[in-house]
Amino acid sequence: MGQLFSDSIAALDVMKKTPFLLHYKGNLDLLRRPRVSIVGSRRPSNYTKLFTYNIAKALAKRGVCIVSGAAMGVDAVAHTGAGEENTIAVVANGLDIRYPSVNRALIEGIEKQGLVLSQFNDGFKATTWSFVVRNELVVALGDMLVVTQADLESGSMRSAQYAQKMGKKIFVLPQRLEESSGTNLLLLEEKAIPIYDIEKFASLFGEAPTGVSLQKDDFFYFCQTSPTLDEALAQFKEKVYEAELEGIITIHNGIVRLR
Repeated sequence: MGQLFSDSIAALDVMKKTPFLLHYKGNLDLLRRPRVSIVGSRRPSNYTKLFTYNIAKALAKRGVCIVSGAAMGVDAVAHTGAGEENTIAVVANGLDIRYPSVNRALIEGIEKQGLVLSQFNDGFKATTWSFVVRNELVVALGDMLVVTQADLESGSMRSAQYAQKMGKKIFVLPQRLEESSGTNLLLLEEKAIPIYDIEKFASLFGEAPTGVSLQKDDFFYFCQTSPTLDEALAQFKEKVYEAELEGIITIHNGIVRLR
């Protein structure tokens, strides 16, 4: 367990009131990776569970870290789909408390392999207002927000409001009429973008590499942007040609791409 000053995380500058200090357990390197926040109903449909899992998994394959709130339902599915080593859980209580208890094993796994963050001291039990505070931090940490299912009056819709104020793009799963009224309203008001193709959406962060043991480092994320050879050489010099010889990248028509 440790503490870090919030001003060391540039993404939090968009919050209305940036927390002074964060408590953490786990791997702080996840804060250096591209991040997507995923939130939604605590009682998701089977359809929502399936596609939330698939979205998180597709993003994690590309080195994206999934941020969510460790709650029942969509949160737990998103963390699980990403894999404990590819996820950040933001909780509304002290880190000595694993809440909700039904997710205790999941939270402990994220503590060991991923990252758990809290704005609250040990012994603090979650309250209605701390969930609201937690939701803002979840949204702030992501490069964008995905809401897979939400009722009109819900914490997930409050999260969408935070995303709008922060200028972040909002994506939602298309849902049937009279189901997930919150996300349907976001689409109706053109405040969100529907995800019709998971691979196409995930490819906003590059292609999924075929090398399962490929290290996800600064070079990996740089190559996900399909840079020119000149850009790659300027930043990484001889590493570019070493990666080509090792079969990590291809260089075609002056463009660098991961294999």
